[in-house]
Amino acid sequence: MKDYIVRATAAEGQVRAFAATTRELVETARKHHNTSPVATAALGRLMTAGAMMGSMMKNDSDMLTLQIRSGGPLGGITVTADSHANVKGYVLNPDVMLPPKNGKLDVGGAVGVGLLQVIKDMGLKEPYSGQTVLVSSEIAEDLTYYFANSEQIPSSVGLGVRMEKNNTVKCAGGFIIQLMPFADEKTISQLEENLKKVTSVTALLEKGYSPEQLLEVLLGNLELEITDTIETGFYCNCSKERVEKAIVSIGKKDIQEMIEEGKDIEVKCHFCNTAYNYTVEDLKRIIKRSR
Repeated sequence: MKDYIVRATAAEGQVRAFAATTRELVETARKHHNTSPVATAALGRLMTAGAMMGSMMKNDSDMLTLQIRSGGPLGGITVTADSHANVKGYVLNPDVMLPPKNGKLDVGGAVGVGLLQVIKDMGLKEPYSGQTVLVSSEIAEDLTYYFANSEQIPSSVGLGVRMEKNNTVKCAGGFIIQLMPFADEKTISQLEENLKKVTSVTALLEKGYSPEQLLEVLLGNLELEITDTIETGFYCNCSKERVEKAIVSIGKKDIQEMIEEGKDIEVKCHFCNTAYNYTVEDLKRIIKRSR
């Protein structure tokens, strides 16, 4: 089954909601980066959130970046997504191994203390940027805190990644539920009661719950109305030409030194780990073009 996001409203528009299944997306990222289980879980959670948050943006050219800068062994995570829910990402230290905590992967310990930054590039002069401290480093709670403090939108975020014993991804997905400013007390109370019943989004995903079924559990008694679905997936738009621009940025002096060494170079894309080879002749062409 392809990964997808469901967008919905409830309580006559007082609530808006997003739910996603992202197993293929997270497994693709795991293969690209050869991530350890705990790194896969951390990256998978942030990519799932990025896909849903990307789908909230309106214009084709809008871009979202989620960046965690932290002191834990993972070193940090970067995820970008567009308004079509194409998403890509990487962790700085993909091979981190930690013992389980309370029988679960210790994502909080791997991420550590730090900051979450959300950057939305919507074609304006300056991109919107919001930043909050990590409150639990488990990612879902950190995004809940971000929405409340930086965007003043009361929200609930649930994210989950479950691994197989052979370290492939068994299931992944999540939800974002947000209250509109005009939500009444009755709706707020009912939603709070519903959320208390869902102690683990991963447990529901493991039972095979679809995004629609997740929202049914969370909002079924609040007149849930599914508005549309959108496919999501891992997508990197890197190419040899795009990576060439990164080589130009290191400066003519350094490129000239590489040419004088007479060796081909290999440059890897951060986001998908694809390696691009440049011969000495390529480097000469690049330096000539950059004059």
